[in-house]
Amino acid sequence: MRQISKKQGINLRPGIKVTGKWHQKEYIIKKKLGSGAIGSVYLCEQQDGKPAALKISEKGSSVTMEVNVLKTFQKVQGNRLGPSLLDVDDWIDPQGNRYSFYIMEYLRGKQLSTFVSSHGEEWLGILMLQLLDDLEQLHQTGWVFGDLKTENLIVTYPPPRIRWIDVGGTTQIGRSIKEYTDFYDRGYWNMGSRRAEPSYDLFALAMIMIQFYYPNRFERGTDPKKTLFHKLRQTPPLKKYEPSIIKALKGQYTSSIEMKAELAALIMKQPSSFLQTKQRNHANPSMTQKKSRKYQKRKRTKHHSVLEGVGIFVVVLLFYFIYLILQ
Repeated sequence: MRQISKKQGINLRPGIKVTGKWHQKEYIIKKKLGSGAIGSVYLCEQQDGKPAALKISEKGSSVTMEVNVLKTFQKVQGNRLGPSLLDVDDWIDPQGNRYSFYIMEYLRGKQLSTFVSSHGEEWLGILMLQLLDDLEQLHQTGWVFGDLKTENLIVTYPPPRIRWIDVGGTTQIGRSIKEYTDFYDRGYWNMGSRRAEPSYDLFALAMIMIQFYYPNRFERGTDPKKTLFHKLRQTPPLKKYEPSIIKALKGQYTSSIEMKAELAALIMKQPSSFLQTKQRNHANPSMTQKKSRKYQKRKRTKHHSVLEGVGIFVVVLLFYFIYLILQ
C-alpha cells in the first residue's frame, strides 16, 4: 500500500560514528531499522555499550515536533506511551551536511502478528485492550497517533506489553493528519475525514485487528465500504469482536475508554480455546480413549508449556477486568 509521504534517503552504513555537535556524545551505527516520512531509524551503540535507536532527518522542525511529543509522553504518569527519549542533537557529516537526530530507548520484542501467532489468538483482544488504554492517555494529552499500524507496534515481554516504536504521525487534535498509511486510513475507505480526533485512531485499531487475518492486506475495490465489511464478515475468528469493530469503523465511539469497555465485555463472553478443547473432550470420552501412545507422549512434553501459557492468559485477563472495575 502507498504511504502518503515520500521516504527519506538518509543511508548510514554500519560502523559509521555519529557524534553530536552540541553534546559530543558518540553513537556507532549497527543496522537500519526502517524509514518513514520524517527520516530513518537505526539501531546504534551508545558510549556505554548499551543499544539505542537513533532517528535522523534533514527536517529539523519535524524532528523538534517529534521530540516534543516524546517529552509530552514522559510527563504522563506511569508513562508507556512510546520509547523513552535519551538525547537530542545535530550531526555534521564528512561532507558538511547538517542533520538533526534524537536517541530513544531501543525496545526489544516481537511484531504484533508474530507474537499473537505464536502465543494464541486470544492475545489479539488482550493486546488491543492495552492499546486502547494507551490511546486514551494519548488523547487526553491532546494528540492522536495518526499513523497507527502494525509496523509501528511491538510486543515486549515478559510480561507481554504492546508498545509504540514510531511517533512520526502523531498529530494534535483538530488538525489534519500529517502522515498515514492507506490501509489503516478511514479516508482511503471513504469512511470519514482525515481530521485528527480519537475516532481516527480507533478506526485504525479496528483495521489492525482485521489485518492480522489478512497479512497481505487487500484492495478497496469500487465500493470500499462494502469491501471492508465483506472482508470482516467472512472472517470467523473476528466474529466475537465484530460489534466493537463495526462501531469503530463507523466512527461511533467517542473515546478509547468507551471502546475498551465494550471490547472487554465481548472478550468476557468468550471462553479460551483451551477451555473449549477440554469441554469437547468431556462431551466425547471416546476421543480421549483412542489417543495413540505417540500423542500421549507429545502431550506430556507440552503439558507444562500449555499450563504456563494458559496461566499467563488468565492472569493478564483478570488484571484488565479488575482495572476496568476500578476505573
